[in-house]
Amino acid sequence: MGKITVKEFDHIIETELPWAKDIGMITDSIGDGQAVLRLPFNDVMLRPGGTISGPTMMALADACMYAVILSAIGQVKLAVTTSFNINFLHRPAPGDLMAEGHILKLGKRLAVMDVTLHSDGHDEPVAHATGTYSIPPNRA
Repeated sequence: MGKITVKEFDHIIETELPWAKDIGMITDSIGDGQAVLRLPFNDVMLRPGGTISGPTMMALADACMYAVILSAIGQVKLAVTTSFNINFLHRPAPGDLMAEGHILKLGKRLAVMDVTLHSDGHDEPVAHATGTYSIPPNRA
């Protein structure tokens, strides 16, 4: 079991990540060192050419990493992204986006995670992101 619940992370989205709330981000599940977030489809996510924009996918992946780190260390709100890399693999169809994240390594000051993004209803991933979060020395 994770150190934060779906309800607790949804409360963080609602009160402290207004951009995530505004675009409709939903927490599907959180476990120990893992999380699944969903971004329901909206036409504002599209870029010219009718595909979901890269910034939309990046926002979902980074929010998923935040959920993953909090699932492992608890509500340490000052854990922050220090590096982020994303590879766009397939053109996402207009539809919900799913992000599934996992911890790869958890240290005292840094956590390394990966997130795979899927376009709802398709087996092939549309993007893969990796990132590192800095964990503050005083977690209280």
